[in-house]
Amino acid sequence: MSADATGTGGSAPDGVQPVGVQRPKGLFGVADTGDTSGFGGLVRAEPTPAEIPSSPEPLGGYFDEIVGALRELLGDDVTRAVVVDRGELTIHIAPDRTAEVCRAMRDDESLRFEFCASVSGVDYPDRRNRLHVVYHLTSMTYRRNVRLETAVGLDNPTVQSVTAVYPTADWQEREAYDMFGVVFEGHPHLTRILMPDDWEGHPQRKDYPLGGIAVEYKGAHIPPPDERRAYK
Repeated sequence: MSADATGTGGSAPDGVQPVGVQRPKGLFGVADTGDTSGFGGLVRAEPTPAEIPSSPEPLGGYFDEIVGALRELLGDDVTRAVVVDRGELTIHIAPDRTAEVCRAMRDDESLRFEFCASVSGVDYPDRRNRLHVVYHLTSMTYRRNVRLETAVGLDNPTVQSVTAVYPTADWQEREAYDMFGVVFEGHPHLTRILMPDDWEGHPQRKDYPLGGIAVEYKGAHIPPPDERRAYK
């Protein structure tokens, strides 16, 4: 049997499914008509490890200065993981230390990250602590950028609010609460911001159903994305 037929190398003839190869289904790969849902380019990500591995140190550039200053201020245990990927620095921290870390990042003279550009949520359903909150900080003094990230599980999705440090985080934390269900402890008015107050669930979690919600003012019904076009 050839390598093509076993799926161990090369490509199979048109219309022939190589043995042992599972082609993606559902939203993966539009078949005949144009894809207007935006899901046609999806690819399956590699499985993520339970723990996030740190990049080897020294990290290079100004990254070592930032991490060193933060550890000197708050202790070596302040960083759960430090990752450099595609020229960007991500510092993973505990969810109950976000305000403390952000205050140090803002006020220390060697750091001076005065601006919180965004607070956003991410859902990694295969991880135990699947809900991540990501903060993009900018130092206008030193023209530097850093990403802070923390993670919580569905059993206790609580993260310290940073609104007292960065007031711009107010509505962004409300959006992460609305879309992902992350509860920001200490937020002055944590209510939904996009969905109605009586809405059930959090629409940007990966296990939330796609589409199929009636349009109330016309009585129409929008089908889920995988039913709008011909998919494999």
